[in-house]
Amino acid sequence: MIRGLEPSLSKPAYVEEAVFTKERERIFAREWCVVGRGEDAPNPGDYFLADLLGESLILVRDEALELRALHNVCRHRGTQLLDPSGPCDGHLSHGLRCPYHAWSYALDGSLRHAPFLDLAALADISLHEAGLAEWGGFVFVCLEAADASTLTEHLGDIPERVARYPLAELRRGAVAEYEVGANWKVLAENYNECYHCGPVHPELCEVVPAFRVHGGADLDWDKGVPHRDGAWTFTMNGTSNREPFPLLDEIERTHHKGELIYPNFWLSLSADHAAAFYLFPASAHRTRVVCELLFHPDAISNTDFDPSDAFELWDITNRQDFAICERVQRGMLSRAWDHGYFAPMEDLSLDIRRWYASRMGSQ
Repeated sequence: MIRGLEPSLSKPAYVEEAVFTKERERIFAREWCVVGRGEDAPNPGDYFLADLLGESLILVRDEALELRALHNVCRHRGTQLLDPSGPCDGHLSHGLRCPYHAWSYALDGSLRHAPFLDLAALADISLHEAGLAEWGGFVFVCLEAADASTLTEHLGDIPERVARYPLAELRRGAVAEYEVGANWKVLAENYNECYHCGPVHPELCEVVPAFRVHGGADLDWDKGVPHRDGAWTFTMNGTSNREPFPLLDEIERTHHKGELIYPNFWLSLSADHAAAFYLFPASAHRTRVVCELLFHPDAISNTDFDPSDAFELWDITNRQDFAICERVQRGMLSRAWDHGYFAPMEDLSLDIRRWYASRMGSQ
């Protein structure tokens, strides 16, 4: 042990595919993972596809307006009902029909027709369903079907901390996707500390100088991090023609808040918009990141609505983060590296070590 430093997870946790395979079952199959927004399927028959570590899911709104997460697998021979290489969203006017032998299913997953077979004898067959729950307009799924009420336990006190932000009302105003050559935990650890902000994010630190003070050691994320004088939101100049969310308190109108919800959701909150990040790991060395900027519908309906002021700063910051994380990933492959360290101002990053060990054991 080096005085003042804590060891990171060991090398295999970041670089070995065998460990990634275990994570798929012990973490991503058992935990609540965010996959999108309920706004993407508002009406009966509306759907969008999600891929969670190779598990294809159909998120579809049924006739009772309940959103369901159906496994994209016909019960007959295992054919994918919808082609993931085709449209990723749309409308199912007549339910789901298998292209192989024409078995068809209602929007709730129940079997509706099987050619030349007695449907009554197949009454117990329906599409496999994953657990689904929503919070703040975000859709979470659990592959090992879980009671929706357990999402509350999963979120902890986060809903209380962000209660004045109208998350459920917000709508997507801009989106970007990034293919990052780094392990998902490298990305999460980077998001969870600001020791790197001074060296890596000069533009961001012009708006929020507190990010580079003492390596981010004194940041109060629960209260929020203050912007520079005259600035109040994450844009290149720190201001916007959009109005702050109406229910924010005085501190929230001039401070920035951030939340990390393991395993794959980051939420960054400004006074006029939210940045939501969804992580979709592809391997031990690759992660797809979707970044959505969410705005109040009143702002979006304005004829002069333009999200580019926020998008520009977020895109610059994201690319800086992901480039440095890729350098971390490449460095971890060195034979000289077996683990890293967390400095005192990176204490929040230790959360992933403790959280991860409770699900995976020591790695």
